[in-house]
Amino acid sequence: MAKLTFREDECKGCGLCTFACPKQILRLSNEKINKKGHHPVECIDMEACIGCASCAIMCPDCIIKVER
Repeated sequence: MAKLTFREDECKGCGLCTFACPKQILRLSNEKINKKGHHPVECIDMEACIGCASCAIMCPDCIIKVER
């Protein structure tokens, strides 16, 4: 199982990673707002992550870290 970590305070909520995820397990948070005023990305099912790193590659701000 892969592990995703996000630098939530740096996320600008663009959503590009959510479209890149082949498992569709990423979404922009409805509850959290970061210090920049954006809804950061979150993983809704970490066990389903295959560690492909498509999300990290797509992120323009490099806030996603994938560990396998």
